[in-house]
This record gives sequence, structure tokens and C-alpha cells, in this order.
Amino acid sequence: MAMALALLMPQSSWNFLQKAFVPKAPYFSTRPNAFMKVVAKVQLEEPESLGAIGNTAIVGGLIANPVVGWSLYTLKTTGCGLPPGPGGALGALEGISFLVVFGLIGWSVYTKVKTGSGLPSGPFGLLGAAEGLSYLTLVGIVAVFGLQYLDYGYIPGPTPGEQCFG
Repeated sequence: MAMALALLMPQSSWNFLQKAFVPKAPYFSTRPNAFMKVVAKVQLEEPESLGAIGNTAIVGGLIANPVVGWSLYTLKTTGCGLPPGPGGALGALEGISFLVVFGLIGWSVYTKVKTGSGLPSGPFGLLGAAEGLSYLTLVGIVAVFGLQYLDYGYIPGPTPGEQCFG
């Protein structure tokens, strides 16, 4: 009811009514930030190094996610993944990229369960970016594989088969 009156009344009338009929408690202040404290924390120590595994995860994740995205686009538009390429190199890159994406997600989930927070952000936030891209890629994988199954009735295997490149 009070909100309905507040919406119908001009601002000056509402202010008058508030001052006239709202009793002031001893702890009430008219200053908006009278009881707020602002606390800032500064991190003075250097962030710990990720080591070789962390740096490999950064490079691998930032390369693997676009490759998986390209593979998903090709799968959705043609019904088959990337072609094997010369000597099977492109197909191998595709397969390893899927493993890297799932590896990053597994590492992230393990770290979240163990420590309560995800992976460290890494230098310039690159490991966090690779982690976030991996989760987005996982959503794309689920969506495209589901659509692939609905459209074609199958999901192509990891090696060339009779449906694709056979």
C-alpha cells in the first residue's frame, strides 16, 4: 500500500510524509553510507607459478578450443567431422583437441571439489580463459552432438567409418 502511494505521489509529498510519520530510531541516520565500511585488500606477494603443466594447459587449451569449434561447425554443416588430412594429421589434431578440452574440464572440476575454487587464473588470465572456453566448448559439444543425432541418427566415431570418409 505504501509503495502504491509512493508511486502516485510527487516526490516532495512523499518526502514530507516520510519525515512526518516515520519515527526515527536512535540508530537511524539520514546519511546514506553512515554505517558502511569499505575495506580494501592488497595482494603484495607474487602469484605462484603454474609450472610446465599449467603453461602446457594454457597453450593446449587456447589451441584446442578453436579446433574443436571448427570440428563442431564442420560436423553440423556436413554431418561428418574434420577430414583426416594428410597422413591423418588433421584428424589427430581434432582428436587430441577433444582430449585437451575434456582434460581441462576434468582438472577444473577436480580442483573445484578439492579446494572450493576453480583453476588459478594464470598469467594474464590465460588459464582462466582456457578453462572458460573449455566449458563453453562442452556446451557446444552437447548441443551439436544432440542435433547430429536428431538430424542424422548417428554420431560419427573417432576414426573414419562407412558414414564419413570411409
